[in-house]
This record gives sequence, structure tokens and C-alpha cells, in this order.
Amino acid sequence: MTEALIPLFTLIILELILGIDNIIFISILADKLPKEQRNKLRYWGLSMAVILRLGLLALISWVIKLDNTLFTLGNIEFSGKGIILILGGVFLLWKSTKEIYYKTEHAKNETLSTLPKASFKSLLFEIIILDLVFSIDSIITAVGMVNELWIMYTAVIISVILMLWASKPISEFIQHHPSFKILALSFLMLIGVALIGEGLKFDIPKGYIYFSMAFSFIVNLIQIYTNAEPKSKE
Repeated sequence: MTEALIPLFTLIILELILGIDNIIFISILADKLPKEQRNKLRYWGLSMAVILRLGLLALISWVIKLDNTLFTLGNIEFSGKGIILILGGVFLLWKSTKEIYYKTEHAKNETLSTLPKASFKSLLFEIIILDLVFSIDSIITAVGMVNELWIMYTAVIISVILMLWASKPISEFIQHHPSFKILALSFLMLIGVALIGEGLKFDIPKGYIYFSMAFSFIVNLIQIYTNAEPKSKE
């Protein structure tokens, strides 16, 4: 039992790191809804994430086959997983670029129409699309780390519970600091590029990606603190 704790703990950490992407994406979309519906979207979005992950674990033999080569184009081998990651990456790039445009150029140009309203169902559908992409990626990664299904199930359930607990304060922090909204969208663009690269068999080490995200986050925190400090002294 003790030997299983190390892979279980490692897998929980991995699921939490991958879950940050979900929380950021959900937080950005939830900002479009009335305040009373934001928590509902977060809970539904993360609940769908755990349902998809547990469902894919039940179909583990099919998920593993997604990593098999379907066809080769030039020197690049394409698998079912690769195609899904590429499509998910393109979707993230498109969505992030669109959101950045609306929060910058669109917001300051009074001649443009108001920001298009989004329905709860349409936003939830977008979240499910990304949940599916991240779920397939995380499940195939988990299969390469552990062999016991109970460890995968336990790690998924614990990580999602922790994400549900952390999603509200993270979302509120992003909403209260406009600069972090743009930074968060930039993170999603970076993740989109990484997904496309992984789908094309050009792997970008995830450690580099999350280190750069953490560094940018810390720099932005320092800027907020230094800008707020003079006001507190007045």
C-alpha cells in the first residue's frame, strides 16, 4: 500500500497542474455571465471534467489506441490523440485571441457594437470541448505513469475536488485584476501552441511552459503590489 502512495501523489499533482488550464479557461468564460451564474458554470464545467475523465478510464483500452499512428504525412505521424490535440490547440488559440481582442481593441473602440452576450449552454459546450481534449491528454499521460486503475480513479477524484475548492478564489482573483485576464488568456494561447506541437510530435517540455507561466504570474503580482503601495501610504 505504501508503494502506491508515491505514484498516487505524483498523479494527483500532475492532474492539478493540468487542471489549472481548465480553471483559467472556465474563469474567463464565467466572467461573461451574470454573477449568480458564475459559480454554477464553474461547478458544471469541473464536474464534466471529472465525468469525462472517469468515463475515459472506463474505456481505457480505447483511449490507449488513440495513441496509435493513423497515417503519416511527410515525416510526421498522426494519431487519434494527435488530431484531437491539434484541434483543441487551434480552438484555444482562436478563443484566446478573440477574447483578448474584445477585452482590448473592442473595449476601447466606442464605434463597435457591445460585447456579444453568451448563453450558459453555449459556454458550457465550449468548456466540455476543452475538457475532452485535456481529459484525453491527462489519461494517456496517467497510463504511462501507473498501471493500477484504482490509483487513476482516486487521483482524478481527489484532484477535481481540490480544483472545485480552488476555482472560486482563482476566478475572483482574475476578475478583480484586469491585467491578469489578459495574462491568463496569454497562458491559454501558450497552452494552445503546446497542444498543437504535441499533436505534431514536436513536444515542448511542460516544465518550461509552466515555469514561464509562474514567472509571468509572479512579475504581474509584483507590479500590482508596487503600484498599490503608494496608494496605501496616502
